[in-house]
Amino acid sequence: MVETHAATPAGPKPRLRWIILIAAFIFSIILIVGTIVRIYDRHQLHAVNVTALVPSVTVVHPGGHAVDTLVLPAILQAWYSAPVYARTNGYLRKWYVDIGQKVEMGQLLAEIDTPDVDLQLAGARAALGTRTAQRDLARITSRRWDRLNAENAVSQQETDERRGNLAASEATRHEAAAEVERLETLSAFKRIIAPFAGVITSRATDIGALIVAGTEASQPLFTVSDVTRLRLYVRVPQAYAARMQEGFEAHFTVPDYRNRQFEARLIHSSDAVDSQSGTMLVQLVYENGENLLKPGAYAQIAFTFHGPDPQVPSTVRIPASSLLFRKEGTTVALVDGNNHAKIQPVSILIDFGTELEVTGLTAQNWIITNPPDDIEDGDPVKPREGGHGS
Repeated sequence: MVETHAATPAGPKPRLRWIILIAAFIFSIILIVGTIVRIYDRHQLHAVNVTALVPSVTVVHPGGHAVDTLVLPAILQAWYSAPVYARTNGYLRKWYVDIGQKVEMGQLLAEIDTPDVDLQLAGARAALGTRTAQRDLARITSRRWDRLNAENAVSQQETDERRGNLAASEATRHEAAAEVERLETLSAFKRIIAPFAGVITSRATDIGALIVAGTEASQPLFTVSDVTRLRLYVRVPQAYAARMQEGFEAHFTVPDYRNRQFEARLIHSSDAVDSQSGTMLVQLVYENGENLLKPGAYAQIAFTFHGPDPQVPSTVRIPASSLLFRKEGTTVALVDGNNHAKIQPVSILIDFGTELEVTGLTAQNWIITNPPDDIEDGDPVKPREGGHGS
C-alpha cells in the first residue's frame, strides 16, 4: 500500500519576509530623514538666535572737513574806561556834564562844597603861622646866644639849648606846613575833572548829594569812556589758538546794525588756555571813528581761515547722538570692513547742539549714530546706512 503526502505551499513565507524588510527599510528612511530634519531645524534655530543677538545699527559718514569760518560771541568794551570818584567829603555844589556828552582831558565835571575841609585848612594855616613865628623867635634867640657865647658871656650848655630850640621849632613848622599841604590837596579835590578825553557814560550824583569818600559804599560820580577805539574780547577754542596771530583780521556784526559788517584786528592774546573752558582769550581792536558802536554791546565775530593749517588737526562734524562716554574719555563707535564695532577716541572742538566738530576721524569712517551703551570693541553688528553727516 503506497502512502501519498499532500504538498505544503511555500509561497506566503518569502513574501512576508520581503514585506517586513521593505517596511523596516522605509521606517529607517523615515527615521533618518526625521533626524536630519530635526538637526537642520536645530541648526537653523541656533543661527536665528545668533543672528538675533547681533544688533542692527544705523551708520553715517562724518560731514567731511568743517567749514573754515569760526563764529563766536564777543563783547565790545571802551578803549579806556575810568570811574571818577570823589577824594574828599562834602556836598555836591554843581555838575557841569551829563551822560552822552564829550569831554576833554582836565575838563571840570563837578564841584563839591567841603566846609569841614575848609575849616581844617584855615586852622592848619593859622597853626603854620604860629609855628613860623616860634621858629623865627628861636632863630633870633639862637643867633644872639651864639654871639654871647663867642664873647664868653654865656655857657656853651645854654647856647646848645637855644640851638636845640631852633631845630625843634623848625621841625614843628615843617609838620604844620605838611598839614597845610595835605588839606590844600584835599581842597583841590573839590574840583572833579576828566582824566582823559572821552564820553560821559554814567552820572551817579546830583546837586546837594552827600559825598562820602574812601568807603566801600562809595559810588563813582561819573564814568568817562574813550570810545574812539573799542576792544573786543573773544574766547577761542584751543584747536584754533595756533591761528590767532597778531594782525589777524576778522569781521563782526552787532544787533543794531544787522546788515552791516565791521572789521576788527587782533592785537593781543592771553597765550594761555583756560583749564575750565578749554579756550584762549584774545583781544581785537575796532576803530570807532564814526562813533557807531557802543561799549558793552554784544557782537558776533567771524574768523575766516584761508587754506588748511598743518598745525591744526583735521576736523569733521558728527551727530551728537553718536558719542559714548567711557572711563577712557569721549569716544564713538565705528564699523570696520568685517561688520565689527571699533571704539575710537575723539576730541570735541565745538558743540553746535545736534552736531559736534571733532578730531580723530575722517570722512570715510562709518559712525554708529545711536550706539548701544554696552557695545564693546570687536562686537559684531548689522550696519544699516542712514545717510550722511552734515
